[in-house]
Amino acid sequence: MIDSPRAGRARIAALTASAAAMAVLVSACGGTGGGSSSSPKDFSYLTNVENTTVKTALGTLSKGACSAENKALPLKVDTVPQTSLDQKLQLLAGQDALPVQFAAGNAPALTDQLYKSGKIADLEKKLKELGVYDRLEPSAVSTIKALYGGKFEVLPYEYNIEGIFYNKKIFSDNSLSVPTTWDDLVSDAAELESKGIQPFSASGQQGWPITRLVSAYLYRSLGPDALKAVADGKAKLTDAAYVKAAQEIADLGKKGYFGKGVGSIDYDTAFNTFLTGKAAMFYMGTWALTNIADPEQNQVGTENVGFMPFPAVSGGKGSIDQYPSNVGLAMTLGSKTFDGKVGDWVTCIAKNYGSVAMKDQGSISGFKADTPVEDPNELTTQVRRTIGDSKQNVLWFEALFSTKATTVSQTNAASLASGSITAEKFMQTVQDALSAN
Repeated sequence: MIDSPRAGRARIAALTASAAAMAVLVSACGGTGGGSSSSPKDFSYLTNVENTTVKTALGTLSKGACSAENKALPLKVDTVPQTSLDQKLQLLAGQDALPVQFAAGNAPALTDQLYKSGKIADLEKKLKELGVYDRLEPSAVSTIKALYGGKFEVLPYEYNIEGIFYNKKIFSDNSLSVPTTWDDLVSDAAELESKGIQPFSASGQQGWPITRLVSAYLYRSLGPDALKAVADGKAKLTDAAYVKAAQEIADLGKKGYFGKGVGSIDYDTAFNTFLTGKAAMFYMGTWALTNIADPEQNQVGTENVGFMPFPAVSGGKGSIDQYPSNVGLAMTLGSKTFDGKVGDWVTCIAKNYGSVAMKDQGSISGFKADTPVEDPNELTTQVRRTIGDSKQNVLWFEALFSTKATTVSQTNAASLASGSITAEKFMQTVQDALSAN
């Protein structure tokens, strides 16, 4: 999963590569067990270059709260470009040489393959044995288990919910209240467009910011199991209700609500458009809080940025308080290298990571934070409370897709938003990719 600013820019290329890596990985992971069977000499950690949040927090812990654990088993960080991550994992898995801890692939399907082949530790069992399973936020556990068929395969170093960030000043200046229904949202967008204000900022080049809107509509209209039904073969993306969701998002593009040239807009440009006040709304995950808190990036001021859930669809089966969620790029631990010293490290991480990540980087994780940390702004406080109060979360459009279908979905999203292909064609193309697996 790669739904953070550091990872988002490399996602499509990485997923394309991971489709090829998956085939090799399946054969490479035919045996049981993962990593060397001997005790590790260090707390080796492999991640992608783009994600600096986790490795920075672990570095802080190694010099502070976890210094004793680090002395016994020194932290050793290794990085690769995200586009090379899956190939690297495939190589190491084939050599039975996975590191102690690693970013476990660009798609949940790849991580699950490693787990099923015995390369990944049973983390729920391990954390319960260590007495730190209760250090996890229940909503983060729920999200992980939804991704991995009821299994707890990765650690929640990041925990994000998704919704619509909006410019409070633009809304106030135009006498707009926060919309609670889809019809109200579209009406507000029309009002803004009529006054020369771009309603939404989005990256068509990355694709997933567009498909996220499709799934958000599906969850509101059909309920929280809308995409699980597709994964289970009980429904198809070509069914009328699913095509309608794609059509609603296509209509936003047809009306110009994403601005000009959405298909060529990259992630950073889309983000900048919102943070410089050139667009009123921006659908994104709460990893965006780091960027919003940066005065060099945010020219509208943190006090002028609000966060709202995707609105309700009239007559829909979903609830407005069901937030799409993810745990960033999945991080996990090898099975055979999980010895006592690794357990000591994991225990220390579970007890301290949440506070360190929030204090040093304003990053919200799925680990509970005991040490009081002052939020950098009211927006972060709102998000933390929303996460804490969350009872049921949902996933995103491609969460349960194969790597092939994910790539097809995201590479065709720009055409959906720009009107180059119809909603029917978009959904048929993705469904064909799903059916081919």
